[in-house]
Amino acid sequence: MSMLARESDKEMALVTISGVEEPVLSQYFTALNAGEFEAVSQLFAVDGMLQPPFDEPLVGRDAIAAYLEREAQGFLLQPQSGTAAQQDDSIEYEILGKVQTPWFSVNVCWSFILSSTKEILLAKVKLLASLKELLPLRDAAKSV
Repeated sequence: MSMLARESDKEMALVTISGVEEPVLSQYFTALNAGEFEAVSQLFAVDGMLQPPFDEPLVGRDAIAAYLEREAQGFLLQPQSGTAAQQDDSIEYEILGKVQTPWFSVNVCWSFILSSTKEILLAKVKLLASLKELLPLRDAAKSV
């Protein structure tokens, strides 16, 4: 199925992640893939934080939605597997997968911390590539 067909499908199935059965994370990836950035931001706590690669952390729903609207257009997130670890009153998740952008594809590790009320306190995105692999990608993206 093409990405266009999936984006136009209002009943898009939730993204599934091997080893992770947390609906909030499935909703995060599904909404991001659909370009529903405001819906993604609402999954965060009011003072939740998104830590993208190469940028300063973004704090708060409005900042997160604005950043995603500006930077994540046309991205297809493909989480593959993950693990969970219970902390005092939160749960930490690590999810491995890929991101397909309009310019390149890259392996990624997403780290999430969810509150006891299932709000995202932190979403951190780490690219799993060497600097040597990343530099040509940065240059390609800048030339578009």
